[in-house]
Amino acid sequence: MYRNNLSQNRLYPQHQRSGGCLRIGIALAVAAFAIISFLGSKTYNPVTGQDQYVSISQEQEIALGIQAAPEMEAQFGGLEPDQDYQTIVQYVGKYIIDNSEATQSGYPFEFHVLADQKTVNAFALPGGQIYITRALIDKFETEGQVAGVLSHEIMHVLARHSAEQIAQSQLAEGLTGALVLATYDPNDPSSMRTAQVAMLISQLVQMKFSRDDEIAADTFGVDLMSQSSYDPTRMISVMKILEGASSGAPIEFFSTHPSPENRIGRIQAAITEKYPNGVPTEMIQ
Repeated sequence: MYRNNLSQNRLYPQHQRSGGCLRIGIALAVAAFAIISFLGSKTYNPVTGQDQYVSISQEQEIALGIQAAPEMEAQFGGLEPDQDYQTIVQYVGKYIIDNSEATQSGYPFEFHVLADQKTVNAFALPGGQIYITRALIDKFETEGQVAGVLSHEIMHVLARHSAEQIAQSQLAEGLTGALVLATYDPNDPSSMRTAQVAMLISQLVQMKFSRDDEIAADTFGVDLMSQSSYDPTRMISVMKILEGASSGAPIEFFSTHPSPENRIGRIQAAITEKYPNGVPTEMIQ
């Protein structure tokens, strides 16, 4: 009896080591699969002229956007009932699409005004569903300012930023899952804190990509406005409006977008590069 107990005690550490090695082996396999899948999703985007990693098709993007639309609308009080708001945004959005490279994209763009009169925000869902809150519309004075925001959001769709974020998220989740699996020990509660740290790092990485995407959407948005004959300097006036409004209504726009003062210089540089002799005066204000 004593020998049996002793034998079990001697074997237990070996089983423990075997279990740890198995977890690490599985973790490495999960990480390798995540990385290989991500690298295999590389594709060229003719709009931005850059390679990017995208793991879903254009059709899947469109379907995701349509499925997400009702929930997103509900978060902002639904659609604005005043049809005058809807009409102007749909008119400007369609004009940009019809008179720019966006018309060849294959995305079924739709433009909506949300009823929220307190939250300043605008965003694009995957596949071409674009939203702007009434709170933001009410701060504008010209058609060109509406075009500035819509051009920015249209570029998110054309640049496939949502699809790119999904691929990055899949990679991050795969690596995070691998790290959690490798470091979590059910007999050691403190290992859970390691898993939480890994997930936090994943979120921070994704936020960085999101801010880079916002800057890219500003730059390419200048091209889109120019193609559709809107004065791209209206985008700068939008930044100034947002900057001045930051002490009033909640600016949800700032939760993912870089601050206006950091964006104005980049937008101006893009405008100067496109129009070194100044923006033509006949462009729509």
